[in-house]
Amino acid sequence: MALVGRRTGRRRRMMAEINVVPYVDVMLVLVVILMVAAPFVNPSIVNLPSVAKAGQQKGEPVRIVVRADGRTSILDAAKREQAVAPGELVNAVRQRQGGNPQTPVVIEGDRQARYEAVLKVMSDLQKAGVERVGLLVELTQR
Repeated sequence: MALVGRRTGRRRRMMAEINVVPYVDVMLVLVVILMVAAPFVNPSIVNLPSVAKAGQQKGEPVRIVVRADGRTSILDAAKREQAVAPGELVNAVRQRQGGNPQTPVVIEGDRQARYEAVLKVMSDLQKAGVERVGLLVELTQR
């Protein structure tokens, strides 16, 4: 007779644990590499304009005033308004710029002026090739 081996009813169970030791080792090595490499990295230098530099301009800007009734005028050096017809605005601005297209043009709109009138003046100037067009704002303190 032959001996028959009997199987036991025990089975080997799967382990449900994760061995974290290798992960901790890898993380520590990465931390050491970053600590050693950090002093060699130069931070980027960004030159931002200061307020004093931004406010300095060569010459006085050309100021255009748009009134509530749609009339446009240009302020001269003595701060006097000279009425300008809408079709003549571009020519008057170019004359004030004196051949220098870099001379800034500032549009000053009345509080009751229609937004479309201010935008039309700005659009006409940009279509005519005036390079620096801006809006004049009044700062109020609270």
